[in-house]
Amino acid sequence: MNFAILFEKMDKIKIIDLFAGVGGLSYGFSKDDDFTIVAANEILPKMAKAYKLNHPTVKVYNCDIKEFGIDVLKRDFPSEGVEIDLIIGGPPCQAYSTVGKRLIDDPRGKLFQEYYRVLCEFNPKVFLFENVKGLLSMKKGELLSTIVSLFESLSYRVTYKVLNAADYGVPQVRERLIIIGTKLKSQFFFPEPTHFNPDNGHRTLFTQNLKPYLTLSDAISDLPFIRSGEKSFDYSSLPQNDFQKLMRKEVAKKLQDHNAPNNNERLIKIMENLPDGGTPDDLPVELRPQSGFPNTYSRLWWNRPSTTITRNLSTPSSSRCIHPIAPRPLTTREGARIQCFPDNYIFYGSRGDRNLQIGNAVPTFLSIALKESIKTHLKEG
Repeated sequence: MNFAILFEKMDKIKIIDLFAGVGGLSYGFSKDDDFTIVAANEILPKMAKAYKLNHPTVKVYNCDIKEFGIDVLKRDFPSEGVEIDLIIGGPPCQAYSTVGKRLIDDPRGKLFQEYYRVLCEFNPKVFLFENVKGLLSMKKGELLSTIVSLFESLSYRVTYKVLNAADYGVPQVRERLIIIGTKLKSQFFFPEPTHFNPDNGHRTLFTQNLKPYLTLSDAISDLPFIRSGEKSFDYSSLPQNDFQKLMRKEVAKKLQDHNAPNNNERLIKIMENLPDGGTPDDLPVELRPQSGFPNTYSRLWWNRPSTTITRNLSTPSSSRCIHPIAPRPLTTREGARIQCFPDNYIFYGSRGDRNLQIGNAVPTFLSIALKESIKTHLKEG
């Protein structure tokens, strides 16, 4: 493909996606004709392959971020010039996570410096830096202050906020720290929530125009309740709601990635005995696991949003990921639904590879909400 065509419409807002993963953050921008994603960088080969399968017009650089920069784009687009309006992306978040150990000396915790370098080279009007909420408390807030100061040294006005994906129609409670930097005169406004948590009580003046949170049932009730070791290529029903209609809008008739791992008899017995939302404390004493972290070996709730899913979405010993009804963990397709990837979105590699691609992604509905706010900001100038 001749990627030079990406530069033909000069009125389009040109984007680079760093640490692009499978393309969750790219998703919202890719569906809007006012934007064009020129390039994406992703170090993991199978992740980069999956991104490419879903974003075929984007020039994907499967390399270490240290090897990516303006000289690379000048080499590949010698006659077009390289003017980028917006840079999006977030360095791998494991070193910032509130789950497990948080190590400031973890090399992944210093990748923000590469993000800063790329900002220096391209000087976009606006940037979006996303990461986990744990970044707020890393080194008692010193790391975040350092990152913000670096960005401000480039003459960006920086603002940040923790957004909960469930507030934007994602059937999952997933909090992300969003940092926006801008060189434009207008003020940036974060997207307003479209949904609210009905479990917090009656509607108020602030929630009267909002929809209730999407639940796990809303997200996956049209997918068959297969058991351990089973798979299905057929939907169990017609779409039951607007969310399911949207997920199935352009899909082939056959369901993909809906297969359950083989679990041993003891784990199946544990899962069979868990109530909706149940934990090991709800099990008979003889079935309670002897080890595990909080929320492991636990069921999700059928009529609530999912908790935050991770790469371990099919591993009950690593996260709360047991299906609310079936005695098995989530399938890859159910994880994709929870992250709002439509059923025609392609993941690549083994089950572990695909679950990693899903678990590390930004929910697509959150990317759409952020895209709308950024679009408004860029047009106001």
